[in-house]
Amino acid sequence: MNFVFISPNFPQTYWHFCESLKKNGVNVLGIGDASYETLSNELKGALTEYYKVGSLADYDQVYRAVAYLSFKHGKIDWLESNNEYWLETDAQLRKDFNITTGINSDDIKKFKSKAEMKKYYAKGKVPTARQAKIPDFATAKEFADLVGYPTFVKPEVGVGAAASYKIKDEKALKEFFKTKIDVPYVMEEFITGDIYSYDAIVDSNSNPLFESSAHFPPSMADIANNGWDCSYYVLDKVPEQLRKLGRKTAKAFGVKSRFVHFEFFRLSVDKPGLGSIGDFVGLETNMRPAGGYTPDMMNFAHSSNVYQIWADMVTVDKRCQPESGDDHYCVYYGRRDGRVYKHGHDEVMAKYGDRMAMQDRIPDALSNDLGNIMYMIHARSMDEVNEFKAFLAEV
Repeated sequence: MNFVFISPNFPQTYWHFCESLKKNGVNVLGIGDASYETLSNELKGALTEYYKVGSLADYDQVYRAVAYLSFKHGKIDWLESNNEYWLETDAQLRKDFNITTGINSDDIKKFKSKAEMKKYYAKGKVPTARQAKIPDFATAKEFADLVGYPTFVKPEVGVGAAASYKIKDEKALKEFFKTKIDVPYVMEEFITGDIYSYDAIVDSNSNPLFESSAHFPPSMADIANNGWDCSYYVLDKVPEQLRKLGRKTAKAFGVKSRFVHFEFFRLSVDKPGLGSIGDFVGLETNMRPAGGYTPDMMNFAHSSNVYQIWADMVTVDKRCQPESGDDHYCVYYGRRDGRVYKHGHDEVMAKYGDRMAMQDRIPDALSNDLGNIMYMIHARSMDEVNEFKAFLAEV
């Protein structure tokens, strides 16, 4: 099997996907814009060949790279980046090279457009907030008057929390239209609740081979926009209602043979027409693994190897790794450069070193959302989760 992995060096832990494919006998062919010399030794060892392009954003260059690898190694069976940013590139390449094992460009809109997603949530009978496209102030005001302030605005197509805002009143709405970036936006009624993810690896029939859930801060947009610390955690178990809605979402969208990251609100106040306190409401879908180091957090929380589970899905369309039964929480905390904390690095390591799963510096490309210095620990209870977060946050 020939597998082309787009940008296998970013995020930096993605070499694990390539390594797991290689273990399963796959011929792994990398395409990226980083020089070969800068690749980690682990990634170099997992790749059969690496083709450097000047820019992954230049489709013609990437097309020629795939054509070369196909000519040299034979027909390409799979092509994937596991990265939302390259989702459209991946899809177009599959179409152009007749690769039938993933999303193609004809289906990409329903996975990229936040407006298009609503149709599939409705198909799966998954509750979601009301939404409208807002090409101008008058349209936005009409929708805001309908659902009431505050509202939330975000690019119709976008990755992460960048350029997304809570709009508290008409004055703020006017200011938003004066300063917004020149891309299509949608507005949604504001949902008061916490953000949870349903993360899964699904097979060719949209059935989950692995499931996990993470609890995120109330607003990743606020963290990104205000430069706050970032902290979240992977749960020990997926809440049952969330599990059911996640599976229904995968079926409704027709997701097959991939890692997915679906986001949901868990209502903290009753919302007529949507649900009661504690109910889950669909937010958006992402056709890739959860961002940052979350796949590693899933491994730590569930004593598993999601990279290998994913590679087994690719090669044999089933899970070969048994569930461990040793499930617990895994907590992430990202600190900011330039902020003085009460407990320095040495004190943090002295207190939590025996439970530290990972500690590293965050790449600059991810630091706006995740912070600059990350700490990640194993935790056996919510008390331990909260204690760790409070200790790291103290200034």
